Amino acid sequence: MSRLFLRSPEAVAGTIILALLVAMALAAPWLFPRDPLAIAGPAMLPPFQDWTIPLGTDRLGRDVLSGLFHGARTSLAVGLAAAATSIVVGVLVGTIAGFAGGWVDEVLMRVTDAFQTVPGFLLALAFVSVAGPSLGVVVVAIALGAWTQPARITRAEVLSIRERDYVAGARVIGMHPAEIAFREVLPNALPPVLALSSVIVAAAVLTEAALSFLGLGDPNRVTWGGMIAEGRAVLRSAPFLSIVPGIALVLTVLGVYLVGEGAVEASAVKRGNA
Repeated sequence: MSRLFLRSPEAVAGTIILALLVAMALAAPWLFPRDPLAIAGPAMLPPFQDWTIPLGTDRLGRDVLSGLFHGARTSLAVGLAAAATSIVVGVLVGTIAGFAGGWVDEVLMRVTDAFQTVPGFLLALAFVSVAGPSLGVVVVAIALGAWTQPARITRAEVLSIRERDYVAGARVIGMHPAEIAFREVLPNALPPVLALSSVIVAAAVLTEAALSFLGLGDPNRVTWGGMIAEGRAVLRSAPFLSIVPGIALVLTVLGVYLVGEGAVEASAVKRGNA
């Protein structure tokens, strides 16, 4: 599988981008040990004027490069945590609904429909507005709007798998229904759901940036969305304040998307060879 993955130019490019972003996130505390929200120099210092502050400073005199590195930690943490939460919840709901069937399936799918009627960003916006901005609240808010797709895909796969012979054999030998569902059926239903994870991570990163742009991100953390919003007021005189974090955001989403495409292509080739 790894060889097939590395044969894809998209996968290689995406892996390089994500590896650089992860390196930025991990290196941030060592390269920039000071608080990224602290004043580092004169306000509105242009890039490449002072090599101790290579990308200049914002309106309050904060180091843009330090914010960029620490913002990578926030974006990756929120993206991965929100994707993991939404996939776990969606897989549980989809497995129970698909395997149990009957009124259980009906109730869970109606709940899923109710969540799908509200756009994910509006749901996250409302939840953060009520609960208050913090990193944990943002993760939960994003997951609330993202778990429905994994739930529906898992349910569809489970409905197909539960009729196969090995599942009937497990029932005959007396295995508990929960054990059959989560030990025999679920592992075979996961691949299509995991292929969706890259889309969920990319959407989570963008949603977190949008919430921060609107002032609903964690106020104690540097975020790329917050940096873009900070530069909006001086867009004509200092466009670099918004352009630099904007490029980082685009590269993150692009890297996640390319890795996801590479994984899907590799799995398709592997199934074809099998």
